[in-house]
Amino acid sequence: MSSAAQAVASPYLPIEHYGIIGDLQTVALVGMNGSIDWYCYPRFDSPSVFGALLDHERGGHFRIAPLDLGTVPKQLYFPDTNVLITRFLSPAGVGELTDFMYPGGSNRHGQLQRCLIRRVQVVRGSMRFRVDCEPAFDYGRATHETVIRPEGVVFSSPDLQLALRANVPLERNRRGVHAAFTLHAGESTFFCLAPEADCVVLGPLAAEEVDEATQATVQYWRRWLSHCTYHGRWREMVYRSALVLKLLTYQPTGAIVAAATTSLPETPGGSRNWDYRYTWIRDAAFTLYALLRIGFTEEAGQFMDWLEARCRELDPDGSLQIVYGIDGRHDLREETLDHLEGYRGSRPVRIGNGAYRQLQLDIYGELLDSVYLYNKHGAPISYDLWANVRRLMDWLVHNWERADEGIWEVRGGRHQFVYSKMMCWVAFDRALRITRQRGLPVHEEPWVEAHRAVYEQIIAKGWNPKRRAFVQYYGSDVLDASNLLMPMVKFMGPTDPRFISTLNQTMTELVSDSLVYRYNPSAAADDGLGGSEEGTFCMCTFWLVEALTRAGRTEDARLIMEKMFTYANHLGLYAEEIGDSGEALGNFPQAFTHLALISAAVNLDRTLGGRSTA
Repeated sequence: MSSAAQAVASPYLPIEHYGIIGDLQTVALVGMNGSIDWYCYPRFDSPSVFGALLDHERGGHFRIAPLDLGTVPKQLYFPDTNVLITRFLSPAGVGELTDFMYPGGSNRHGQLQRCLIRRVQVVRGSMRFRVDCEPAFDYGRATHETVIRPEGVVFSSPDLQLALRANVPLERNRRGVHAAFTLHAGESTFFCLAPEADCVVLGPLAAEEVDEATQATVQYWRRWLSHCTYHGRWREMVYRSALVLKLLTYQPTGAIVAAATTSLPETPGGSRNWDYRYTWIRDAAFTLYALLRIGFTEEAGQFMDWLEARCRELDPDGSLQIVYGIDGRHDLREETLDHLEGYRGSRPVRIGNGAYRQLQLDIYGELLDSVYLYNKHGAPISYDLWANVRRLMDWLVHNWERADEGIWEVRGGRHQFVYSKMMCWVAFDRALRITRQRGLPVHEEPWVEAHRAVYEQIIAKGWNPKRRAFVQYYGSDVLDASNLLMPMVKFMGPTDPRFISTLNQTMTELVSDSLVYRYNPSAAADDGLGGSEEGTFCMCTFWLVEALTRAGRTEDARLIMEKMFTYANHLGLYAEEIGDSGEALGNFPQAFTHLALISAAVNLDRTLGGRSTA
């Protein structure tokens, strides 16, 4: 049975059938069937309240859907916002479900604080609906009490209490409440899920209150998006990517999560299932670059504050951790939730991420590149941040020659990865540029020597004369898509014969139509997980677009870009990977993919318009 057929037969929706809403502290995934199957409260990395995405029986869900057979669902975003509309079309009528969370705290009446609002209305004919709200607190591990009140229902678990305000009578069921109701053209009803104290105080839900909440949310997103400076050929895709990156930002600290979910599999039924609800230095530094490119300097500044805080918390030897909690915590110890079956039976379900203990030397290059760009295009960095940067660089002078786990976080042993070495060179290069631009104090000679030594070592050991390409790690003959970034980070000119040869070899061996594999897993460094099948990586395709653009092959770049857009879901969202049938794989939506899209779109648009790439 094909993967597409399996998805149809499965109780799980395909990953690409979800939209996302959020309030800059957490998010919810809303399926085309009207079901919220992923919602962690109160933060991105909190235990799930609705987690049917990872276990359709035990995970819990909040579904509002028509009872009429033959209904066709459609989804769209209210233009230029993160307000999601799910339409249900049937011969008897047309219904609409509007889902959103207000990201600005409370409105002038104090009535929107942390509310998840669901508005149901019928715009033509009539339609019967059923609502089922069945929370499963703490990833389905905690029991809860259900107490029905005049204004709705209160769900109480040992650590969290939530209340559902509703304008229709609710009845108790196995794990929550349900109701059936009919609406005619012009009629609507509302549901609001929020902390219990807020709902009890506010009482019954009023139409005027929901209307005000809707308008305030629309205005918030449009006001935010108005700061975008990109007006090029792919404006809608860039706008949606910017809105996704903003949704994945934890407002209290400025941290940006790698993705909204945990344990969505890279291979259906496989074990490559990771928790991405944390902040990787690598991902977030690229995100800062993308936000600066399209005018969002305030968000870039907030993230720089977060980075500066992490730089004040260096390990005793002066090194930096690769990934942190959104609140800056260091301990992300990994555990498995063995009571959950995983998405479409993909075990294990993991929370936490053991990669926080890994050595990944590339993060120093990404960090210094982001500091350099912010200092140049945002605001001058502080002396205190520079003092910590000096500590990092002094550590790197003595450690850049070490083997590491690399950008792909292998768990089968360390290697001398070419990409890691290249980003060490970037770290020294950007640090030296900052000192020369700002005149900041530094003992320069060791950095200059390391800058030279690492470059020459990559040329001597990272280039494989037989393959006529830069390879994954010293001594190997395996190609790696991360080497496509060489011209983007200014390590090598985009028309240098060595890079052009690497680009051509990559297109021959790692590209399937427009899609790019990160490497050949059957021949590459052992990642410690076994298995040789995985999807193509979305961000690698956008890296290819940008590499082709810089190499002057704009027609090839444009065609691949346009093809890649057809692999987005109906809302313009991307997961981490794309499978054989075009299905989304991995955590969703993924920040790295959307920031790579922005970078590729900006540079290709500039080139097509006759302007040079930055």
